[in-house]
Amino acid sequence: MRIGVPTEIKAHEYRVGLTPASAREFVAHGHQVLVQTGAGTPIGLTDAQYEAAGARILPDAASVFAQAQMIVKVKEPQPSERAMLQQGQILYAYLHLAADPAQAADLLKSGAICFAYETITGPGGGLPLLAPMSEVAGRLSIQAAAACLERPSGGMGVLIGGVAGVPAAHVVVLGAGVVGTHAMQMAVGLGARVTVIDRNLDRLRQLDLAFGNRISTSYSTSTAIEEAIRAADVVIGGVLLPGAATPKLVSRQMLASMKPGSVIVDVAIDQGGCFETSHPTTHAQPTYVLEGVVHYCVANMPSAVARTSTLALNNATLAHGLALADKGWRAAVEQDVHLRNGLNIAMGHVTCEAVAKDLGYQHVAPLALDA
Repeated sequence: MRIGVPTEIKAHEYRVGLTPASAREFVAHGHQVLVQTGAGTPIGLTDAQYEAAGARILPDAASVFAQAQMIVKVKEPQPSERAMLQQGQILYAYLHLAADPAQAADLLKSGAICFAYETITGPGGGLPLLAPMSEVAGRLSIQAAAACLERPSGGMGVLIGGVAGVPAAHVVVLGAGVVGTHAMQMAVGLGARVTVIDRNLDRLRQLDLAFGNRISTSYSTSTAIEEAIRAADVVIGGVLLPGAATPKLVSRQMLASMKPGSVIVDVAIDQGGCFETSHPTTHAQPTYVLEGVVHYCVANMPSAVARTSTLALNNATLAHGLALADKGWRAAVEQDVHLRNGLNIAMGHVTCEAVAKDLGYQHVAPLALDA
């Protein structure tokens, strides 16, 4: 199979779909790898390294899309890229379709076979291709919050860990999944006072046993969230429903009760965000202020540490990518229920139930697709 790796063109996106090491694995399996020139340059991966791995360098994205049978990306294809997709071409990337009806409509029209990293499941019920970026984003969320709390950034001028005789910042984490756990670890490490809110009591017990009195845990109710954010200096939104739009846990009215100069970081923004007042921002303009609260809602946070993120992502995506190339997408989804869960759109049909429900499409099960 011919595997295409275009340069990412989303604003301030520096990651790349395949590293030279991953390209080498595809070549070893008998596949051709076509890489757009300069695709890995922003993170120090040169065209020469890809050529040494057996890949062929192409001059532009149009050449990659025209020749490849499978496109491997990081972020969702932008409008100009969606226009180049071909019927039957495999797309393997993060898609986050529930919050992006325009993208869904274009992918349906293209007739492409679209696998979303974020809905591929694992044997333990987790999301192994989303997890590494959630780890990165969770850790970055505290770094971003610390910077936003500084007065020149619009914050109230609070040092997140405090100093002797001055209280540390109070960080509230909504969601105790991968994002929330890594945010909490970073916040605790910096000396913040941390409250974690979730509706999974077993997970809260685990965190309570692991961290003891270094954190507070709370069961998620509207009242608990409202009371916690009123006292918070920072609120991290780390809630996820696989494939579906994120529930709005914090209304504008609730937000208005927060302290002036406090900060929210909505890591769930790719799926629509968990704050009513959230809308996507970029690394170039990462924040805005509403109701006196600094909002950080960058939709591709891990790109800020693009080399680390690319290496971590490739560790997670390589095996499934090889399965698609080695077996073809039909055999791969027939044999692997976890990869089947990653198929979101195929041949003009929505094959992910959560996406279909949120966007108002009829759901067609992957195994029910016509040959």
